[in-house]
Amino acid sequence: MLTVGNDAAMVERQLSAGRLACPGCGGRLMRWGHGRERVIRAWNGIRWRLRPRRSRCAGCGRTHVLLPVRCLVRRADAAGVIGQALVLAAAGQGHRMVAERLGRPAATVRGWLRRAAGRAGPLRSAFTALACGLDADPLLPAPAGSDLADAVAAVAAAAGAAARRWGPAASGLSPWELASAVTMGALLAPGMSVALANASCLW
Repeated sequence: MLTVGNDAAMVERQLSAGRLACPGCGGRLMRWGHGRERVIRAWNGIRWRLRPRRSRCAGCGRTHVLLPVRCLVRRADAAGVIGQALVLAAAGQGHRMVAERLGRPAATVRGWLRRAAGRAGPLRSAFTALACGLDADPLLPAPAGSDLADAVAAVAAAAGAAARRWGPAASGLSPWELASAVTMGALLAPGMSVALANASCLW
């Protein structure tokens, strides 16, 4: 899995120009068909069909799905929707209230919150380290009152640091798209890690 920008035409141009590298060996990625189509739920009942591009490394031969940063692995909802649920929960709202505000099933939201709360400590540590790596003098948040709130604040701090380092290119991403980018879409997946695939760009 490799996260890429949300503009499919741009991704195609990057593939043609050899500007996308294999996360395993660094080799050039080439077109290799498409993944299975799925429907992603966004805001206010808006849905879009996603058929992610697949790629194959010219070096090691491994194949990779190219996932837009507005998505997360194995989630039917956009990264921004899930992120908003975490923000609301960090502010003290229960999963039923969050679900009602977002128009999602309560069980779905409860699953997001449980997964995020269960890894809140590692998330806070990873995104705090990311903020410090991107900015020599980052604006780090004070304790926010809960492990989940601390993790959400750390994601926001990392997004701010990215915007200061890369300017408009990064400031066009929401904090949760950035979180998707640096975790390769695995923000709520088992084994989440934060690693920049490219020292000059996050997607």
